[in-house]
Amino acid sequence: MSDLVRFGVAMDRALLAEFDRRIAAQGYENRSEALRDLVRADLTRAAWDEGAEVAATLTVVYAPEVRELVQRISALEEQHARAVVSSLLVRLDEGRLLQVMALKGRGAALSELAGQLAGAKGVLSCALTPAAALPGAAPEEPRRQRG
Repeated sequence: MSDLVRFGVAMDRALLAEFDRRIAAQGYENRSEALRDLVRADLTRAAWDEGAEVAATLTVVYAPEVRELVQRISALEEQHARAVVSSLLVRLDEGRLLQVMALKGRGAALSELAGQLAGAKGVLSCALTPAAALPGAAPEEPRRQRG
């Protein structure tokens, strides 16, 4: 187990009461667990924004009768083979398929992949969710302008 460090946090009483209600509703056993999750989520967002490598999921619900869309999804998975770690396809009902892709890469590239699907005919919903910053993933270097 890693070294745990204890520290104090000063907070407005009303804000703390609201936080306690929220974490109780979500099933947290204590404030520490909830706070750790909040910090991890913030660090993941920061890594995403800084261009570091992250893990994410892309969840797409779509109509299977749109053949071009099914082909487009397959083509995108092939084009982004380094980013698409795994994919799960589930038939929700006669008119809807749910596809969840586990992704790994830089936030901008993953956003581009999601954007190529989000507005496509037959896509009912498309959600890209950052899951974790990957250890040792350095942010992208800013590109220098030629001048």
